[in-house]
Amino acid sequence: MKAKAIIYLLISLCVGLMSWEAQSVQAVSQFHQEVNTDDAIRLRILANSDSVSDQMLKRDIRDEINAEITKWVNDVETFDEAVTTIEGNMDEIEAIVENELAKYGKDQQFDVAFNEDVSFPTKLYGDLVYPAGLYQAVLVTLGDGEGENWWCVLFPPLCFLDMDNAEAKEAEETEPVDNQDEVETSFFVVDMFESFWDRLFG
Repeated sequence: MKAKAIIYLLISLCVGLMSWEAQSVQAVSQFHQEVNTDDAIRLRILANSDSVSDQMLKRDIRDEINAEITKWVNDVETFDEAVTTIEGNMDEIEAIVENELAKYGKDQQFDVAFNEDVSFPTKLYGDLVYPAGLYQAVLVTLGDGEGENWWCVLFPPLCFLDMDNAEAKEAEETEPVDNQDEVETSFFVVDMFESFWDRLFG
């Protein structure tokens, strides 16, 4: 009887912990503002590979593009103005990539495009949450584009927030967990303890 009481106590503890975690997530979300995916222009750079040289090239291109675009949009107030400004200067972005490739002595193909459906994971900038989804973005693909990528927000300009530790801050895209998953997890915990009980005393 004592062992059974301990098991039920452990089950209650697990359920309580899951409930506390859910409440914590809800509380945290109240202190953050989620940005509409239609209100931002982003930058995504795909490196050719994960070699040291290709990753260094990606970072240098990132720095140059970000510095240049930040100048363009610094005094821009609306999303439409930012789109027009960036679209009108795509040749300069291509020139930046060509220049950096020349510095590295790389004969590498690349593609620079301004797309409306570039996929991004969830990212947190201070108290602003940029949810996972499709964004209008400048997409730079270097070579085969099979290396680690880097992303930020060009408008409003937030890229410099990530410059010091960009790679460490890149978060993997996560899918939202619905209530059904939580219920299934709770039943799994109960079933696990009941199975353990049966093995000991069945």
